Amino acid sequence: MTTPLTVDADPTSFLFEPTTTALLVIDMQRDFVEPGGFGETLGNDVSQLRGVIAPLQRTLAATRAAGIAVIHTREGHLPDLSDCPPAKLRRGRPSMRIGDPGPGGRILIRGEHGHGIIDELAPLDGELVIDKPGKGAFYRTELGTALSAAGITSLVVTGVTTEVCVHTTVREANDRGYECLVLSDCVGSYFPEFQDAGLAMISAQGGIFGWVAPSSAYIAAISVLATPAR
Repeated sequence: MTTPLTVDADPTSFLFEPTTTALLVIDMQRDFVEPGGFGETLGNDVSQLRGVIAPLQRTLAATRAAGIAVIHTREGHLPDLSDCPPAKLRRGRPSMRIGDPGPGGRILIRGEHGHGIIDELAPLDGELVIDKPGKGAFYRTELGTALSAAGITSLVVTGVTTEVCVHTTVREANDRGYECLVLSDCVGSYFPEFQDAGLAMISAQGGIFGWVAPSSAYIAAISVLATPAR
């Protein structure tokens, strides 16, 4: 056991044990944050999510230097769409639907270019990548089993979008007993008002779903763990 660390967060300080903590990077995929992907087919301005990339790069680098586990997720489906329910496939009025050909290959299909994580945040060898068919990272995935096997009890949550996959995952994690810290500048939404409301909901009522803090506060807390450069 290492000494617990403290992050200045809302609504109270967030205490965590580094060896039982993982950074969760949710769905930073080309289909969501680059032109021509699923996010844009739904009528969204994908540039709204680009601001997450730089602070998340810094957060990833600091987390890796501190020796804290990193887990990535990717939302997507099997090529035959057998794991994509009709309620999801037919949702809304996009210009293209899941499985249709797009600039990055078939939209939100596993193995296609658009399904991959953006180059700026590419996973390193040995970092766990969870493929999920739904919005929550625990639904029909091995995430819960992997966290239990590694003794993880706290999650530092980042990624997109704040009100959909991030919120769903945090709520799932909360019901399973995990303590979640959401980094406010490392999660993003296509809608500024959803970003603000989504973060407020997490920390409301004494932290009903978790804690919220800027990445700078988290990085400052874990800087004591960084391996000195040689």
